[in-house]
Amino acid sequence: MTDLTKYRNIGIFAHVDAGKTTTTERILSLTGKIHKIGEVHDGEATTDFMDQERERGITIQSAATTTVWDDHRLNIIDTPGHVDFTIEVYRSLKVLDGGVGVFCGSGGVEPQSETNWRYANDSEVARIIFVNKLDRLGADFYRVVDQIKNVLGATPLVMVLPMGIEDDFSGAVDLLTRKAWVWDGSGDPMKYHIEDVPADMVDKVEEYREALIEAALEQDDDAMEKYLEGEEPSIETIKACIRKGTNELAFFPTYCGSAFKNKGVQLVLNAVVDYLPSPIEVKPQPEVDLEGNETGEFAIVDAGKPLRALAFKIMDDRYGALTFIRIYSGKLEKGSNVLNTFTGKTERIGRIVEMHADSREELNSAQAGDIVAVLGMKNVQTGHTLCDPKNPATLEPMVFPDPVISLAVAPKDKAASEKLGVALGKMIAEDPSFRVMTDEESGETILMGMGELHLDIKVDILKRTHNVEVEVGKPQVAYRETITSRVEDTYTHKKQTGGSGQFGRIDYVIEPGEVGSGYVFESKVTGGNVPREFWPAIDKGFRDCMDVGVLAGYPCVDVKVTLMDGAYHAVDSSAVAFEIAAKSAYRQTMVKASPQLMEPIMKVDVFTPDAHVGDVIGDLNRRRGMIKSQESGATGVRVNGEVPLAEMFGYIGDLRTMTSGRGQFSMEFSHYLPCPRNIADVVIKEVEDRNAKK
Repeated sequence: MTDLTKYRNIGIFAHVDAGKTTTTERILSLTGKIHKIGEVHDGEATTDFMDQERERGITIQSAATTTVWDDHRLNIIDTPGHVDFTIEVYRSLKVLDGGVGVFCGSGGVEPQSETNWRYANDSEVARIIFVNKLDRLGADFYRVVDQIKNVLGATPLVMVLPMGIEDDFSGAVDLLTRKAWVWDGSGDPMKYHIEDVPADMVDKVEEYREALIEAALEQDDDAMEKYLEGEEPSIETIKACIRKGTNELAFFPTYCGSAFKNKGVQLVLNAVVDYLPSPIEVKPQPEVDLEGNETGEFAIVDAGKPLRALAFKIMDDRYGALTFIRIYSGKLEKGSNVLNTFTGKTERIGRIVEMHADSREELNSAQAGDIVAVLGMKNVQTGHTLCDPKNPATLEPMVFPDPVISLAVAPKDKAASEKLGVALGKMIAEDPSFRVMTDEESGETILMGMGELHLDIKVDILKRTHNVEVEVGKPQVAYRETITSRVEDTYTHKKQTGGSGQFGRIDYVIEPGEVGSGYVFESKVTGGNVPREFWPAIDKGFRDCMDVGVLAGYPCVDVKVTLMDGAYHAVDSSAVAFEIAAKSAYRQTMVKASPQLMEPIMKVDVFTPDAHVGDVIGDLNRRRGMIKSQESGATGVRVNGEVPLAEMFGYIGDLRTMTSGRGQFSMEFSHYLPCPRNIADVVIKEVEDRNAKK
């Protein structure tokens, strides 16, 4: 199939437990892609193929599948709902043309719905809305529609009205055709019939149909003029207006149903075909230079143009690394060479496969508009551009949020130690929001991620997928030390052991340096009392000692040492003697210079709904935080502040509790500040106890 107007690249996204994966299963069943429906609660959903997904009943990584409906090819990505895995939603939306936002009929617009909606707005993705689970206790279609308006600041375009609620939910009335789709109670999605609107719903249907037509015709001045003159527009005209408004994000066609009970999914599939854009209808991807500045060129969706493709996901499975690719222009052919503009190297395309969750179908080529996976790419990472070597270009890369939580792991034995590095390398390639660093001070391996569940899953994958047993601990805060007073001092190193001895005397000043200066050495010696050739040795002696402070052994920063005077011996003085003198002088004088412990201060950005701002600010104050600013937005308030890192461990859990799961935060290192005396005493005591055990 090469008619790009019949392609739809869509993602299904929502809050945890709104029914995304179940909706995907029903779509695959209706389109004939699968013959047995797998249920999430049984751990048998097609797109939830990881062990961890099946056990927990949640989606952890996005899964791609391809199917056909009404002679249209649908490339579908089922995304996770949990906040810790929003990176999967973000990178999926980046390469999709349209989306289906699923909302729970009883839960309504939930916290993660807001985050995903923001991502979709940022990516300018056209969407339709599916209000699911209308068979549930407490379900209310009209309340959810109001929440979409008020909480998301979006404009839902109601396309259907539900028939019955909760246990009595039987189907939906299509406002355009004024026909009711009614399913029987068998659970078979094909057992439905189309009938006239029930008498008790006629007035409501006409009211909502009029609102629908007026909103749609705002996209066409001529049709609106005729409508105001009393001429009823044709269904085709209304549909064309809805399609235009949907693609321009003026409104979002809104449907309802119960995916689990197989009611209403056909209407959603019809809407995907009727209203969501094909690859050639969305804005073409801008091309950028190596610095990330737009060049003014665009990747036009056309199989005849030079190749432009974006790698948006790496997945390691039993056959090796799979690189998921969205092709924006040109063709990708098996056996051809492509240029990775990030590395500047060419890669050979070995096998191209069309994915169906974790199974695949071999292809010889793929073209603009396709989403496929390529096996065996060696140096391609998420966000890299693949292009025609003769016509190089770079697409706008992806930007990933920084991790917000970290923990320390250590391999349990030597065998695990050897496998740990390889396993972590694969996991980093798969998930750009997962980072690993080695703490040079403690030697620990620190895992950093988007939340506690994120890291919990990573440790589980290490153990079960890669067979690496690790012990999980807490990370140590990287404190620093400095001094607060100026001290003039002198030190003489004298050693006589028979034969030539060692001698060096230095007169010096140790004082606080400029903030951020680290360590500074200066010599003011005149007259040759300390020959110039010994100055570097004195500098080295002090510099080496700065790695270990006198309070708790943390590195010392912002210290200035000035060599004022000294003395030397013509025979016994040497560079080694003066270096030893400097090291002894450091230990002698630093304790006199009022040493002080410094703690890392983090720049914290917290997003919270309006109702919880007071709780969030009060909690940050209790954590010794300093609030810098507050900014109100459409869906909540952004609080910016500075908080000591030591107070931020476990914060994500507390924030979610305070904000009913709707709060989010990010943090990055800002600067060091003096640690309060009571906190410093505790830290120093912990270090002393740890050293005593060694």
